[in-house]
Amino acid sequence: MSAQRRVPHFDGVEDMLADARSRLDRITPRAAYREVLWEGALLVDIRPEAQRAEEGEIHDALGPLVIERNVLEWRFDPRSSARIPEAAYDARVIVLCQEGYTSSLAADALQRLGIARATDMVGGFLAWQSAALPVACRHQGLRVS
Repeated sequence: MSAQRRVPHFDGVEDMLADARSRLDRITPRAAYREVLWEGALLVDIRPEAQRAEEGEIHDALGPLVIERNVLEWRFDPRSSARIPEAAYDARVIVLCQEGYTSSLAADALQRLGIARATDMVGGFLAWQSAALPVACRHQGLRVS
């Protein structure tokens, strides 16, 4: 008889989210902005294209990477043949989604791959906008704050 592997069990998605966040040192939009500007952190937007088109994007001057959620692990795993040049175990990766939920699960997945400094941004893109940080809106032109 083969040994059975223990699969984590969560009492719903909120429990799974709390588990993921227990391993993250989540940061605010302003802290993410500072890290991108002064420390070379990678800001990674995992939202689908349609959502970015509708809601806006982080301004290009900050060099955000747009990597949709369904390919994130393949792009950041340094062992993957589909990795991006920035993929490294010591990379500071700050993941954002629309509101800061999916990004927590994504950042936790990156940590499980060995990218120990991966985290996410509290409140997601909506919090970034609310903090009046630089965004580009496709339909409304550019707003830099």
